[in-house]
Amino acid sequence: MTITDTDASADLDGPFPRAEVENLTRDEAAARSAHLSVQTCDVDVDLSAAAAEGATTYPVTTRISFRSSAPGGETFLDYLGASVEEVVLNGTALPVADHVGAARIRLPELAEENLVEIRSTSRFSRSGEGLHRFVDPADGQVYLYTQYEPADSRRVFPVFEQPDLKAVFRITITGPETWELRSNGAETSREQVPGAAEGLEGVGLVRVRFAETRRLSSYITALLAGPYHRVDGLWSGGVEGEEPLEVPLAVLCRSALAEHLDAEELLDLTRRGLDFFHAEFAVPYPWGKYDQVFVPEYNLGAMENPGLVTFTEAYVFDTAATDAQRETRANTLMHEMAHMWFGDLVTMRWWDDLWLKESFADYMGSLAVDEATDWTTSWISFANGRKAWAYVQDQYPTTHPIVADITDLEAADQNFDGITYAKGASVLKQLAAFVGREAFREAARRYFARHAFGNASLADFLTVLEEVSGQDMAGWAQAWLQTAGVPEISATVESHGSVAVVEGGVDPATGQEVTRPHLVDVGVHVLDRSTGTLRRTGSVPATLDGRTVVSGLELPAPGVPRLLLANEEDLTYAKLSLDAESVAAVLVHPVQDPLSRATVWAALWSMVRDGELSASRFLEAVMTLGLQIEEVVVVQALLRQSVRALELYTPVEQREALEERFAGRLAEFISEEAGGDRQRAAARTLATLSRQTSSQLELLAALLDGEAASLGISGLDLDEEIRWAFLQALTVHGRVQHEVLDAELAARTTARGRIAHRLALAARPQAEVKRAAFAQAIAGTDEHGAELSNDHLTATVVGFRCGPATLVADHDEDYFAALQDVWTRMSQGQATRVVSGLYPGVQDLEAGQSPEEHPAARRTAEWLRAHDDAPAALRRILIEEQDDLLRGLRAQQAARS
Repeated sequence: MTITDTDASADLDGPFPRAEVENLTRDEAAARSAHLSVQTCDVDVDLSAAAAEGATTYPVTTRISFRSSAPGGETFLDYLGASVEEVVLNGTALPVADHVGAARIRLPELAEENLVEIRSTSRFSRSGEGLHRFVDPADGQVYLYTQYEPADSRRVFPVFEQPDLKAVFRITITGPETWELRSNGAETSREQVPGAAEGLEGVGLVRVRFAETRRLSSYITALLAGPYHRVDGLWSGGVEGEEPLEVPLAVLCRSALAEHLDAEELLDLTRRGLDFFHAEFAVPYPWGKYDQVFVPEYNLGAMENPGLVTFTEAYVFDTAATDAQRETRANTLMHEMAHMWFGDLVTMRWWDDLWLKESFADYMGSLAVDEATDWTTSWISFANGRKAWAYVQDQYPTTHPIVADITDLEAADQNFDGITYAKGASVLKQLAAFVGREAFREAARRYFARHAFGNASLADFLTVLEEVSGQDMAGWAQAWLQTAGVPEISATVESHGSVAVVEGGVDPATGQEVTRPHLVDVGVHVLDRSTGTLRRTGSVPATLDGRTVVSGLELPAPGVPRLLLANEEDLTYAKLSLDAESVAAVLVHPVQDPLSRATVWAALWSMVRDGELSASRFLEAVMTLGLQIEEVVVVQALLRQSVRALELYTPVEQREALEERFAGRLAEFISEEAGGDRQRAAARTLATLSRQTSSQLELLAALLDGEAASLGISGLDLDEEIRWAFLQALTVHGRVQHEVLDAELAARTTARGRIAHRLALAARPQAEVKRAAFAQAIAGTDEHGAELSNDHLTATVVGFRCGPATLVADHDEDYFAALQDVWTRMSQGQATRVVSGLYPGVQDLEAGQSPEEHPAARRTAEWLRAHDDAPAALRRILIEEQDDLLRGLRAQQAARS
């Protein structure tokens, strides 16, 4: 269970104070690390029964050696297991009833040198937190993998679960002899052990030991077990002037996906990345081997466990993938590889500095794709995707400085957000421009050399930046890292023909105006009559700190369409306020330069969200200009935004006609494009949009029936993904029945199919279906009472939200009544899926109604007022959902005026 610090009294009946409290605080962690240092942690995991039908638990033996500078004092281990059978501290058995709680194991009367040995039983996870167990519906085989960040290694073994108590880990796995058994280190020995693997006929057991790690934080240790398909490789290289290095490589996935694993492309990207980062960082890869595993039901895009990186298996493309999807995968691969140095080799002391490792990896991932691969659109993807995420997150009432105040683990879990990743990466891109690329590179190198295998903080990084750049970084850090909110930059033409660029912003946390230093290029784009595009005719660099007048730009004659762009090359992090002439120009004429174009579309989307540009005008531009953009990554983003604009920002009296028009344009575009990425992106969007509008259902049904040729459509691959997307849309409108969905699943029973089938079942437009789906989501269990996995829980929630608004709205009051119970009963990851996913955030504003008086907005405000003592992480979700709701309602109101 999850109990906040304010509810600590709830554990008074436990065996010792705070034994039931999962939510480790920063102060507790600091107090523990002040007198402890950990030497080794031996973990022996027994997975001999993991393949048995219905297996839920597994035995673990843990031995931890550590020192205490306060002999006679006490400390505690973190553990969220099923049970503890034995605890032996320095040779003395401790009474379990007196020393073990639901979340902590008490260790009293410490010596200077200590050894604790624990026998325990841990639970397999269905939520993706801890050791996740997945049964492949295609062949019944069992797959296991771990995911720990920020604090879920304690679900697998007892541990000091905080990043600054690093240890040398020695891991052993006992499991089926036919399985891949892997951990961070390379396998060092394998011995046959008595017995047979339960659930696998005729399969014996082996005990595999792995090389001890270098000093690691617990959250990046990892285990893997199962009949994974594996392809091996090798990288040779190293740091100039040092001994050559060879790193064994491997890529793994489920056996059922083996035919789709493009291992050679992945291995090629891996080698390119290792070449790039060795040249960039000048520190040899320190973790031995480099495994990359694509795993099912993953909560994240990937996780940087050294030597055993895990990725979502969505990156194994078993259906047609666009070039943008492949580039995204490459970016993720490079992001995780950057972590081998920034995050793994040098780790933050506490989660306040989570941003530094994630922002650094986000920035370096995009840089590596740009400089080490054949993709030329990396920074376009960054501008149109990652930054868009940051701008949204940074405008919530819950926004925070990049350097956040993370008081506990619940707050840490919530702060894996757009500020920690994308805003921080954007600011690092600006920092690299500010101090110079060479200085930034040299600072990273000194940072790694100085703090290798240890922990460091922002101050340590700023110290090396000052050393190499000769600049005082304190002011820069204060302005960029310790204030919140989105800066805004505008450019306007002065009466005498010069251009004034103004930068400003308000820190929403303090209400104070904030100016930040920006190094930007200010450009002008003029209509080229021969091409019909806005072509850049000049740009000048500018340093902004408030208001700056830029000279040297040649402006066109009055009346000639032109664009003033105050952030060419997207060097800085700021919301662009385009002047009226620029907006008029870009809504009619395409911008020629790809990165400038992406920057402009990001600005237009911000205007839609702010109610400054109507959804209808945005959609008109997407239909005429957006679909013709060459870079599919931008097209995909615009299509997602268009669906969002229709759903949230369009007044109800305009929505139906606009939905039909947009759906018709997508159908027309699918016919115009004979295959290719843009056609596929349009087909996906049409399927999603058709959950809202019925105007193109006949087309979807005909395509499913194989009538593409007669409709003049060619090149569209109706693979499993597209078929299920079309079926879901038809189901929402009552056009497909349960039996058809069952038959589709029976024809191809895959993990993807099972998730899609569950979503479709929950999307059927009947009151009894919605009641059942809502009940399952709130309980976290299926119709038979079995725990829903993370993916199946999300599918149930999304399916419930589809369909007639009246059927869904019937459960709004039940939603608010269930919030605290859901948060207490579920893991934080699962509870977040339910609380966010079921929130009634899609609403219509009646004419004359104020957004704040809308019933959903009022009900949210009432709940927040009545539950000011609710867990902060739960309140944060509600506050952000409420803000999205109000933003949408205000945009509807603005569109009417």
